[in-house]
Amino acid sequence: MQELFSIHVILTQTHTVQSPKGAVSMVLFEGTCDCDFFHGRILPGGVDTQRDGALSARYMLEGTDAEGNPTRIFIENNGVWGENGQCVTHPLIRTDNPRLAWLEEAVLTGGITGHEKGVDIHFYQA
Repeated sequence: MQELFSIHVILTQTHTVQSPKGAVSMVLFEGTCDCDFFHGRILPGGVDTQRDGALSARYMLEGTDAEGNPTRIFIENNGVWGENGQCVTHPLIRTDNPRLAWLEEAVLTGGITGHEKGVDIHFYQA
């Protein structure tokens, strides 16, 4: 698989509720993306909801494409944590940029690696 791009995420807040049926956490974050076809930042409001070994993150990026055109990209990234401690995600992408519309149809998977202040989300094309 080829890595298309990654997003550098900094975690800013976590809100958790613990119930007898399990915990649910909502993790707020900010971050940046800098790749060959897009440069931008995560808009305020990005959140990752985590429960029962699964995650569902929704966020919007704002920036420019490789030609400098204003671009917004919405990402919904759903995943599960495996027994090996790795998370595999399945992103859904929408964009207002016709040059990046191919991302909406691409078969993508994702992975997560940690760093001191958050995570890096890696997007791969099969």
